[in-house]
Amino acid sequence: MKIRPFAVEEWMNAWETGAKYNIAETCVDSISLNELFELTGENKEKFLEYFCEKRLTYGDIEGYPEFKKGICKLYKTIKPEEIIPTHGATGANHHVFYSLISPGDRVISIRPTYQQLYSIPESYGADVQIIDLKKETGYLPDIEEIRRLATPETRMICINNPNNPTGALMDTELLKEIVEIARSVDAYILCDEVYRHLTQSDEWCVSITDLYEKGISVSSMSKVFSLAGLRLGWIATHDKDVIHSCLSHRDYNLISCGMFDEKVAALALKHSEKLLGRNRKIVRDNLALLDEWVRKEKHVSYIKPEAGTTALVYCDLSADSYMFCEEMYRQTGAFVTPGDCFEQPHSMRIGYACDTETLKKGLNAVSEYINWKLEEQRNA
Repeated sequence: MKIRPFAVEEWMNAWETGAKYNIAETCVDSISLNELFELTGENKEKFLEYFCEKRLTYGDIEGYPEFKKGICKLYKTIKPEEIIPTHGATGANHHVFYSLISPGDRVISIRPTYQQLYSIPESYGADVQIIDLKKETGYLPDIEEIRRLATPETRMICINNPNNPTGALMDTELLKEIVEIARSVDAYILCDEVYRHLTQSDEWCVSITDLYEKGISVSSMSKVFSLAGLRLGWIATHDKDVIHSCLSHRDYNLISCGMFDEKVAALALKHSEKLLGRNRKIVRDNLALLDEWVRKEKHVSYIKPEAGTTALVYCDLSADSYMFCEEMYRQTGAFVTPGDCFEQPHSMRIGYACDTETLKKGLNAVSEYINWKLEEQRNA
């Protein structure tokens, strides 16, 4: 099976470890177990003692019940038996395609987005049709274009809400329009919802599973709950055929997700409102800081994100975004993601959910590099 190189992950693999100011990170400021126990008020000694005495079997094959119960709180209509735990949201997305997509199936996807949503079905021989999201329309998909591409052969429509890298947010009415198109051709909708709940307002962010009987939601403990090290995600859907197919395929490549990880996740989700309170404050405070920087830095521009942890920032000095970002990294230590990783030239993705001091220093370093480039151009 041939597959395109995963541009954003290859970039992160190459540069993230040595970054001085990591403002490419997409998870909300990660927490330790000590911080988790402090935030939740749970008894750390009792929890750890339980695992010191527990025999490390495969655990609950289809997922620890308390973990699945905690996930249900994040939806309006999902039940525990409609959840399939996976190794992260990347594992969940891959597993959905692996279980449901065959050569020749039409898959409609968007761009920019997380590359899995078009490169994996493409590698399976699907007929992948791309809808390019435009800055001029706030990076929201064109409904008429979806309608034009949706044929009786359409197996799946793939969306990402909130969007990575732009932070665009599809509202309930737009999602309902996409649902009606999908329903008219009996297609699934796969919605990568890893940034859901990280909104800039307190309004409930609806899931595709709460709108559509063939909606498939993918999410994880990483972005929203600051626990990427658990490597836990899930698939949520009402569709019994999807559940059966995913569980059947899961026997070949996953078996179970791990007793310790699922119990930590269950503890976190038991106190989801405390974690969400912490993390929403971080993204809201930090986006205000980023927005102020964009307004003051005259050589950059963006569409202000409505949700998530990332912003796609355009720079009028950047000819090649890879070269721009690598040179900036080497000179100042500021680490961002080239827009070309998302096929968006002359731009960079900035993650604004890190600790506030890192964000401030990172943005100052970007400004320092821009000033250096301007001086270089003047002296050329």
